[in-house]
Amino acid sequence: MPEIETDETTPAPARRVCGTMPVHRRLLTENPAYALARDAVENRAFAFETGLQTSARVGVTVIPVVVHVVHHTPEQNIDDAQIASQIEVLNQDYRMLNPDVSEVPAVWQSLTADCRIEFALATQDPSGGPTSGITRTETATDTFGTDDAIKFASSGGHDAWPADQYLNLWVAPRIQDPDPGLGEILGYAQFPGGPAETDGVVIGHGFFGTTGTARAPFNLGRTATHEVGHWLNLFHIWGDDGQGCSGSDFVADTPNAGGPNFGMPAFPHVTCNNAPDGDMFVNYMDYTDDAGMFMFTQGQAARMDATLEGARSSFLKP
Repeated sequence: MPEIETDETTPAPARRVCGTMPVHRRLLTENPAYALARDAVENRAFAFETGLQTSARVGVTVIPVVVHVVHHTPEQNIDDAQIASQIEVLNQDYRMLNPDVSEVPAVWQSLTADCRIEFALATQDPSGGPTSGITRTETATDTFGTDDAIKFASSGGHDAWPADQYLNLWVAPRIQDPDPGLGEILGYAQFPGGPAETDGVVIGHGFFGTTGTARAPFNLGRTATHEVGHWLNLFHIWGDDGQGCSGSDFVADTPNAGGPNFGMPAFPHVTCNNAPDGDMFVNYMDYTDDAGMFMFTQGQAARMDATLEGARSSFLKP
């Protein structure tokens, strides 16, 4: 593969591209156990969304995080401060403590949700020893795809830590979609129910955190907020049906939308007969720029509750 420069002078993609759904479809095709597990995850999510089952989770759930920095150049070996900035953004966004939540249009303010989830760099490694919660791997690979190669030392990446104990975040030199028309991908995640050895989130170093190599307009840490949402079983807000208006994210309080929103839309942006308020493009699970997404909804929080009390219940304290 030809060398691709990925320093701070490289412009960010014009539009957000997430690789989670192609990975999801690949796993459904390749892994029958994944398809069965997904059925169970969605059945539980439906029960929580419709009120047939309510959350028993008390207080705030703290999820240990390990950040695997996989770098091809010294500049991609992002520093501890950049990593800390990303953890801070996750904690703000999932607790509804982000200052820009005030920018949610008034019609949706009542739907905004404190998801009662926090994230902390791990202090203990899998063998019980002390850790910073950060691993660093120099790689000969300048560009990874969505085939999970970055998740294995044997293919130039770093092996996952146990997925029932840690949220694995891989920071990549660059992520390229196999479809040349999609170009550079900001990140991708694995939905709950997949293989443990590939469970986690991958994000390009230029879209991770708020300092260092983070590149505008994706330099406010929201790529990780979006991808961790997938890890907690949230779908894209428009339902991933192209522009068909027939897809669903299986959340009742997010309006049906005709497709992803990019950049910084003006309110309201009406599609799929969803007037007068239009698409909820300020939601973290849309494709807007980092500065244009501010919220999760109560319905999305219920899906996360279902995940944390189901497929990811190992993160709940006994």
